[in-house]
Amino acid sequence: MIVDNARIAAELLRPLFVDAGGEKLVVLHLDVERRMIGLDEGPVDNEDSVLFPMRAIIGAALALDARGLVIAHNHPSGDPRPSRADIRATRRLAETAGALDIRLHDHLIFAGADCRSFRELGLL
Repeated sequence: MIVDNARIAAELLRPLFVDAGGEKLVVLHLDVERRMIGLDEGPVDNEDSVLFPMRAIIGAALALDARGLVIAHNHPSGDPRPSRADIRATRRLAETAGALDIRLHDHLIFAGADCRSFRELGLL
């Protein structure tokens, strides 16, 4: 499957957040042609924020020889707007991955039936 826009990524990832019970992080690994080559699901966190384990994300991407990433997490609060912490962590991940020739294509936030794309919001 080629994941070349937020709609396709959202359709693929949305089922992973249904009834999550807390915040959860998912990382989609893509090859140079944006075909899915891997998927990592983090544990559900009952806190109000999700951790972005940079070393684990980058390590998995390198192990898969990924050339692109789409990350996604959910906001059980129902508010799909990115928090300041979401924006900071996403920019840090994009810079770190970019230095290793891995592009962060998007970061999606799911909240109920709604989904927001950092790319579409101009945040990436």
